[in-house]
Amino acid sequence: MTRIAAIDQGTTSTRALVAGDGTAAIAASVVHGQHYPEAGRVEHDPEELLASIRTCLDAAGPIDAIGIDNQGESCLAWDDATGRAISPVIVWQDSRTSDTIERLKAEGAEALTLERAGLPLDPYFSASKLGWIMENVAEARPLAAAGRLRLGTTDAFFLDRLAGGFGTDVTTASRTSLLNLASGQWDPDLCALFGVPIEALPPVRPTVAAHGAIRLAGRDVPVTASVVDQQAALYGHGCRRPGDIKVTFGTGAFVLAVTGDVILRAPERGLLPTVAWSTAEGITYALDGGVYTAGSAMDWAKRLGLFSDYAEIDGFTGPSAIERGIAFVPALAGLACPHWRRDAAGLFLGLTLEAGPLDLARAVMEGVALRTAEVVEAMAERMPLSDAISIDGGMARNSYFCGFLAHALGREVVAPGAGELTVLGTAALAGAGDGLALAGAGPDRRYRPSGDAGPARRRFAEAIDLAKRWGR
Repeated sequence: MTRIAAIDQGTTSTRALVAGDGTAAIAASVVHGQHYPEAGRVEHDPEELLASIRTCLDAAGPIDAIGIDNQGESCLAWDDATGRAISPVIVWQDSRTSDTIERLKAEGAEALTLERAGLPLDPYFSASKLGWIMENVAEARPLAAAGRLRLGTTDAFFLDRLAGGFGTDVTTASRTSLLNLASGQWDPDLCALFGVPIEALPPVRPTVAAHGAIRLAGRDVPVTASVVDQQAALYGHGCRRPGDIKVTFGTGAFVLAVTGDVILRAPERGLLPTVAWSTAEGITYALDGGVYTAGSAMDWAKRLGLFSDYAEIDGFTGPSAIERGIAFVPALAGLACPHWRRDAAGLFLGLTLEAGPLDLARAVMEGVALRTAEVVEAMAERMPLSDAISIDGGMARNSYFCGFLAHALGREVVAPGAGELTVLGTAALAGAGDGLALAGAGPDRRYRPSGDAGPARRRFAEAIDLAKRWGR
């Protein structure tokens, strides 16, 4: 029996899933630190992330192949000769390059990034972060001059240090703003725009490919798949045909819809073409839209004391908060698709003396659902979508949230019982095959829309407009 270890190296933790004979189980999970050295800056310790992957692999037992999914836009620099990181991991949430992005926008550079990479100018993507490293990390330019500098997203660092396979896959590369989507290779003009030396970047490989081998218990175990976490989740949801769509509710809400062999561009709606995966059969593309704060908004509400246990906010009854005039715009880190306004502010609206903490917590949940509905609506304007939307992540476990989301979307919402769909997708891509289910997984939960969400959607649109005008 072939045993596959899938590593999910996420924003807050690293997990290992072991799959074999059609079943799968989580073998280990390691939480790692979040570092906030200054306002707007979010960092990880590269060595801590490597150690967490090693710990998870050691817990997996004997395995025959490895798949790794990564955070996507998080990136760093290191020394080719020693493997030593010369910068922290600059996390996808980090906004330190906002001024650079605004300058490039003012110079009209966004036309180039939209044409070549399919992405707007935003500090969310890796390119400006890598350019920041070149300008601000003292060792970067001397190492580049010596031909020893390596720049890349976290997957390239992991593969280089652990597997001797310096490289990145095309899904991760498509999230940098440096990849030419049509060619599937680094674009010299984009690299020049951001001040990133193209020769320091990793080779771009297919998602399913030979990515090196990791020495475990005296054996070299091949890494057979490397992929961005959200694309792994798309695969894990079973989305294969154009129009298949999923939403993962983690730190943010990540919406992806398969577009097949078509690069679908919709910059006027803030939607991003991206690579879903690449195999021997070729590249499959997707359309991407996101909400910056989803689960992180709920964690923020909990820290404020609006609720103390997630069970408290699972069984709301009666009219929704927004139907009672209470709304929350979860723009705590700005607004992503379809607005792309980093300067927008989070807002509570409609508060009265009767509003209690749980009313506010309910409004936060509804705000995430209504923001997600904005993204899905923008996608539906550009392509036919499947009738049902598959969701996963922490908020997908909340019955009230799932029901309200179905109401806001006007579509059936399915929360698959298989669980852990990101890492299951990684395992499937690495060779474990489709149809995997987590040991002890329950049945799918289905939520059908009820009532007319038009009034709530229109009220929320007013709140969004205020959030953009309030700004920061």
